[in-house]
Parts: sequence; C-alpha cells; structure tokens
Amino acid sequence: MAKSIVIPEVGESVTSGIIGAWLVKDGEWADRDQTVLELETDKVTMEVPAPAAGIVKHGAAEGDEVDVGAAVGEIDESASKPGGASEPAAAKQDGGAAVAAPPKPETATPVPSTPAPSSNGSASAPGGPNGSASSGEVKATPLARKLADDKGIDLAGVAGTGAGGRIREQDVIGFLQTHQDGVSGAAPKAGPAGGSRVARVEKMAPLRQRIASRLVEAQQTAAMLTTFNEVDMGAVMDLRKQHKEAFGEKHGIGLGFMSFFVKAAVQALQKFPLINANIVAGPDGKPAIEHHDYQDVAIAVAGPKGLVVPVIRNAEDLSFAGIEKTIKDFGVRARDGKLDLSEMTGGTFTITNGGIFGSLMSTPILNPPQSAILGMHGIKKRAVEFPAGSGQIALRPMMYLALSYDHRIVDGAEAVQFLVSIKDAIEDPARLMLDL
Repeated sequence: MAKSIVIPEVGESVTSGIIGAWLVKDGEWADRDQTVLELETDKVTMEVPAPAAGIVKHGAAEGDEVDVGAAVGEIDESASKPGGASEPAAAKQDGGAAVAAPPKPETATPVPSTPAPSSNGSASAPGGPNGSASSGEVKATPLARKLADDKGIDLAGVAGTGAGGRIREQDVIGFLQTHQDGVSGAAPKAGPAGGSRVARVEKMAPLRQRIASRLVEAQQTAAMLTTFNEVDMGAVMDLRKQHKEAFGEKHGIGLGFMSFFVKAAVQALQKFPLINANIVAGPDGKPAIEHHDYQDVAIAVAGPKGLVVPVIRNAEDLSFAGIEKTIKDFGVRARDGKLDLSEMTGGTFTITNGGIFGSLMSTPILNPPQSAILGMHGIKKRAVEFPAGSGQIALRPMMYLALSYDHRIVDGAEAVQFLVSIKDAIEDPARLMLDL
C-alpha cells in the first residue's frame, strides 16, 4: 500500500512552487510527519512532511515546478524499516526521527586518518567539495552541496540551521556573505590565465519573481513621489546607552533603533490617517479609500532568497520590548525560511532600513497596496547647527529619512508633515512616552 506525497495548500494566491530539495533520498525510509522535501514558492519556503511511515519514492526531481495539490512522490507503507530495532544511532536525525541507514560503503564509522581505498582502487570521496574527510560526515541538502562545490566552500566550516543540523542553501549563502574577504577552508576554482569569461544563466527563484513583479506593479500603478528629511540620532543613542543594560536584563532582548521608529511611525500614522489608508475598488467599481483603525507595520527583512516583509500586527498595542522581540523573531525565521504566508500578508505601512547594509540615501518603492513606505539609512556624523537656533556648529550623528508615498491619496504637505512628526519624535524620544 502506498500513500502519495502531495503538495499542500499554502495560501489562496499560491498555486505552484519549486522543489528546492529532497531531504529524504529516493529509496530511503521516512517516519510519519518527518520532513521529506522543501518547497519554494513565491511567498515562502515550506517543509512538506511524510503522510505515513515507509520507503520514499520520488515522483519529481529537485528544481521541478509543481502545482499545489499535485502528487510528487509516494510512501510505500508495506516496506519494512531498514535496520529494525538494531538501527545504529548514527542513522538518527531531526530530533530523534529515524532515517534509513546509509549504504554499507558509507556506514557511519570512525574516519581513519588516511582515506581507505574504494572498490575501484582509488581513495574514497568523502563527499565535501574540497575532498576533506570531515566534509564526508556533514549533513547537507543537495542544493547546499552544489552551491558549496561551485564556490569552493568546505561544508565542515558551515553551521547548519536545518532539521537535525542539516546545512541548507541559505546557510552556505550566509557563510559566503560573512566571509567575503577570504573564506576559511575555501578553495576557489582557478580560472583561465587571462581571467574568467564564463557567463551563466540560472532560473529565477519564485520569491525573486514575485518581488520583481510587485516592484514593477508599484511603479506602474501608483503616482509615487519621495520626500526627504534628516534626523539627529543623538538623543536616541544617548537613551539607548543609558538604559541598554537594564532593558536587556528585564526584557531579555536588546534595545535597537527599530522600536523607536516603529513607535514614531505609529504615532504619525494616527495623526495622518490617510497615510495608513489605501485605494480599493468601491461597490460601484470606482476608486475608493479604505481606512484602517489599526497600525499594522510591515518590516522589510533581507532573507537569503530575497526581500520578505513580515507584518507587526497592531503595532500600536506593543511595548518597545514587544516590538524588538517580534522583529528579532522575524529576522531569525526569515533567515531560516520559516515565516508563514499569513505573517507576510496585509500591512498598512512599511519600514525598510537600508542603513544596515551601508546605504546613505535611497528612494524606497511602495509595497502595494500600501500608500507609503519609510526608508531609514546609515548614521553618519555631519556638521549641523546644534543646539537648534544657537548658531553653533557641531558634529552630530545624522540619518537621512525618505518617505515614498502615493500622490493619488496623499498630498505633499501631509507627507512632509508626517516625516517631520517622525523626526520630532526621534530627536525628542520623550514625545513617544508622553504621546505628544
């Protein structure tokens, strides 16, 4: 008897996805509810569990695009579990879930200092891209191994965030990003003497396709305009320095800049409700304005496969600690591809922080159907008048702010005042506490 492995419903707008990786090989054993494959959609990367215990048979390959509801393989329930009760502990993973014991030549045994010869007389390949013995014991998805091989990365030096410590493609990408000036353990492939002239084409991931279409949609449908201002970050920086340690001890989370900007944005959205609204089709089919009595603030987060924008629901009800914890949780799960589709839908306003990547100034693009987006940037010391009105010049930690907005619904004067409200709240954080 066999049970089909079916691509489950992800969300109303998601109709297909791409098989990113089979986590259980064809012919291997899987326990019920053990993750057997990762599916990449234009919204999220999700794990598909085994519907029953048995031998896995693949019906689709990695990289194949499959529809929601399609059968991509099956579980043979009539098969016996390899190894039985005497299955070695080395065949355990995913928090104790058993997987098939590896074939005899690859049985988990102590690795000798000198690689043992294989049946064809050559040294057995340990599995790592650099041929190191330690890499042979590393658990990694096929996509992660391929990327590591292409980039000359020894997987033994990469920390895995997948189930059971398995290294995923995102982990290799993160490793590359943090070792740009020389990868420890890397052995880049040598190119031609005159320099490489290789060009390659790779398939665009569903998430990246979705990002591209939404950015184009925003520019084609909205009358987008951007206004700028600058804010003195000195007061917030002094406040953080004074209370950072006590805040961390009490709440178990660091006090960052984002909570101040979320609080300031909520306050400004309440003062200028049209910026918290958006254009919809009315009952007569003509444009109408949808107002919101709540502030659902979306935070742009850079994930390994592209930008995701999870939403802080009812941000007006959260404390500074609540905001910081929510943002940290989003960041961790975005890196691991664990965000749910429901967490990235909706939102009445967006904040994006290009400053963490070194951006000094930019014009952020709207996140449809929202009417505005706030762009934060890098903090740089600049000569400005300080204190205001004193005629004196001082070096102050300054940040450029950008507000892109839909001119169809938001007037320029309102957008400028909104940005000034955020500036005033950041330069005098007491205004946030006193709701001024």
